[in-house]
Amino acid sequence: MKIVVLDAHTENPGDLSWSGFEQLGELTVYDRTPKFDDREIIRRVGGADMVITNKTPVRAAVLDACPTVKYVGLLSTGIDVCDCAYAAQKGIPVSNIPAYSTMAVAQHAIALLLEICSKVGVHSRLVHQGDWQRCEDFCFWEAPLMELSGLTFGVVGFGQIGRAAGRIAKALGMRVLAAGSRPCPEGEAIGTYTDLDTLLRESDVVSLHCPLKDETRRLINAGTIARMRDGAILINTGRGGLVDEEALAQALKSGKLYAAGVDVVSVEPILPDNPLLGCENCFITPHVAWTPKTCRQRVMDIAVSNARAFLAGRPENVVNGI
Repeated sequence: MKIVVLDAHTENPGDLSWSGFEQLGELTVYDRTPKFDDREIIRRVGGADMVITNKTPVRAAVLDACPTVKYVGLLSTGIDVCDCAYAAQKGIPVSNIPAYSTMAVAQHAIALLLEICSKVGVHSRLVHQGDWQRCEDFCFWEAPLMELSGLTFGVVGFGQIGRAAGRIAKALGMRVLAAGSRPCPEGEAIGTYTDLDTLLRESDVVSLHCPLKDETRRLINAGTIARMRDGAILINTGRGGLVDEEALAQALKSGKLYAAGVDVVSVEPILPDNPLLGCENCFITPHVAWTPKTCRQRVMDIAVSNARAFLAGRPENVVNGI
């Protein structure tokens, strides 16, 4: 059994072990593979039976050129990196990694919100620069701070991560609204389900936790932003494609929105002409919400378990119906 990992570095920069896969067969590990070079992807896949990937795409052309591939294992929850429908036509199961970073991503969403409202990083830098030493008063603040208790936290996509973020917001004294998911008892214990328009109209903070689909692409755009409260905050730890970044930048610069905190953008790594880079009130982290070592170890463990299940003839976490 030949196994190839196409882009190992983000999952395992050296602090984890690939031994679980080594026990399953002959393993070849590439730290990075060019995403847009099908020829190189095909060369690296070669005669492998199993392909393991995170963000390196496994397109139809790759599957056609590599007839030995019998299984594709994703090191992610998102599945758009693989042409799953075409793999299904060829009888190739594609397995993903569900629910490995729920609490970490929810934590990061709230961390972005707290940075916007409490300015911890901003004031720490000012103290280290000597501003406090030069201050005549016992305290100072560079920008107004904001108390979250009593405000409304709107969650678009009230799945596991959205509900986890909602629980934290509720613990901070916020009212929680939810849209984009079917009601469930767990969610009803956290907040109130409503439609998107009501959520946008009533929320002081809108946090995106929905998957990227045709119907959610650019869900946040000039029209939906216009329906949001003046001075609202947008948080996005879902997918960059959920947001029209030009419309968001305009809203941030005009003051329509107070601030935004994003861990994802439309093209990653971020491009130098991304309009959000020109907004001082947009806090951007480089798609790191999922990266605590505990989360990446779960990814590794589940990926190995998925591969073992496939070899045993009972594939798990299959996303393309095979």
